[in-house]
Amino acid sequence: MTEQEEDLIYRMYNLVGDRWALIAGRIPGRKAEEIERFWLMRHSEGFASRRKEELLNKITFRKSS
Repeated sequence: MTEQEEDLIYRMYNLVGDRWALIAGRIPGRKAEEIERFWLMRHSEGFASRRKEELLNKITFRKSS
């Protein structure tokens, strides 16, 4: 996933929840299964929460701009 795709996934998830097909429809060439797998991997126990925080901070910053 590119950084732009990751950003879009987080923003879309905040809007529509785990409707992976809807999110995948906004990212050309990506299937719902890929989006869900990405999400689950990022939110599994072993993932560094620092990366998640960085992405969420980007979203929050863009909303307030």
